[in-house]
Amino acid sequence: MTVWGTGSLENEHAAAFVAEVVQDGAYALAEAFDVALDPDNDLLDAEEGHRALAAAEILAAVLTGDTASLTDAGLRAWVQGVNPAELAPLREVAREALDRVLGPGSELPDLWEESDDAEAWREDVQRLRAELG
Repeated sequence: MTVWGTGSLENEHAAAFVAEVVQDGAYALAEAFDVALDPDNDLLDAEEGHRALAAAEILAAVLTGDTASLTDAGLRAWVQGVNPAELAPLREVAREALDRVLGPGSELPDLWEESDDAEAWREDVQRLRAELG
């Protein structure tokens, strides 16, 4: 896993996901949340966890209008062109996906616990959850 920071968009999986969002829009966000919450998936792997975090970060940017965390120009343009009311129904499912990413049966907390940045990562996820609700 290539990670260059603790933020939701600071890893290779999130970077690839950003391109999907620019191309597929809200569908990509909903799909990332659906995969994270799939009841048939006993273990949420790191890639899907990163995608769910990135989707939540993007949704938060749409709903709050704060695009400071978005470094991709195409994504920033997409976010600024979306009507927040259209994506507001995703807020609850995004919070549930974040809970799944942090909970048991998720690979990401275990991977972060092996680093010196575990607490900063958890705080960033909690910040994101607060922004969503």
